[in-house]
Amino acid sequence: MTGTPVRLDLSSPTRGPRGKPPKHFVDLTPEQRVAAVTELGEKPFRAKQLATHYFTHLTSDPALMTDLPKASRDKLVEGLFPTLLTAHRTQTADQGTTVKTLWHLFDGAKVESVLMRYANRTTLCISSQAGCGLACAFCATGQLGLTRNLSTAEIVEQVRSAARSLADGEVPGGPTRLTNVVFMGMGEPLANYKAVMETVRRLVAPTPDGLGMSARNVTVSTVGMVASMDKLADEGIPVTLALSLHAPDDELRSELVPVNTRWNVDEALDSAHRYFEKTGRRVSIEYALIRDINDHAWRADLLGEKLNARGRGWVHCNPIPLNPVPGSKWTASDPRVEQEFVARLRAHGIPTTIRDTRGSEIDGACGQLAAEEDE
Repeated sequence: MTGTPVRLDLSSPTRGPRGKPPKHFVDLTPEQRVAAVTELGEKPFRAKQLATHYFTHLTSDPALMTDLPKASRDKLVEGLFPTLLTAHRTQTADQGTTVKTLWHLFDGAKVESVLMRYANRTTLCISSQAGCGLACAFCATGQLGLTRNLSTAEIVEQVRSAARSLADGEVPGGPTRLTNVVFMGMGEPLANYKAVMETVRRLVAPTPDGLGMSARNVTVSTVGMVASMDKLADEGIPVTLALSLHAPDDELRSELVPVNTRWNVDEALDSAHRYFEKTGRRVSIEYALIRDINDHAWRADLLGEKLNARGRGWVHCNPIPLNPVPGSKWTASDPRVEQEFVARLRAHGIPTTIRDTRGSEIDGACGQLAAEEDE
């Protein structure tokens, strides 16, 4: 490791020391939206009109709400749609089809999101915390420490903004819709459980109460917070669960992923398997391949054995070539070692796909998000 180790932080503050974001329309349930509108002196049906503009037309611009009287729309937007995120910088890669946005939040905290357009889908990687308290040794975000949790609306605003950008044809390839959302940006999603689950509900609720996305196209990632993984399994929303494992043995994983000292490899895998049993959704195992650290053939065999010990057909493995982080001595595995690791997993019958590393040149790939201001 390099530099001073960052302390593992499981405190999970409700908002954080910087203060509470202003209440936003998205933070409210449909019933609360009606109450908020009437409190502003407007008719209850205005709540549905506002929801339609936000979740269907992807806008909170009063100038575009032409079905509302001007006086009403200005009052409602001012009261219910405070500015939570401001795009400070965007960077692009892959001929413009990968877009990383640095957001400034209302209190000066910073987060990033990454939008990726593929031939058959569009995926947005979103942040759920400013920084992260889990201190994974090879992750740029983990070395920042935790600033604060994001509110539901702060997370959803990342999604709405990306969806609007795609609808407006701002990403090469013509207008399209957002199909997939992954909670793999800054932060540990399950350490901000309430806001993340409220976000998921907004994503999958039918329009106009939400964005109408398929829960199967929403992925929630975790480093293995077992109690929250079990809670997620009971939510009745079949999102995809991704477990960031990175080592099959406790000795190494405790060094790479400090939360392993709280919930070890077997406990995390048992919880992941319970998730599959309750939801029927195949779990993804994320594994960053680090040269000469965790890419040994025997570790691939051990991983395959541990996964098969819990059954067949319940899991899919995603090895990820380690993305470079400034100041780190670690680097990606040799391609031949990577191929051998994958071959060993497949020999155990584990479906295995190397994860795409798009955006690495703009520090937008897995483990690279650090919300840096410099170009």
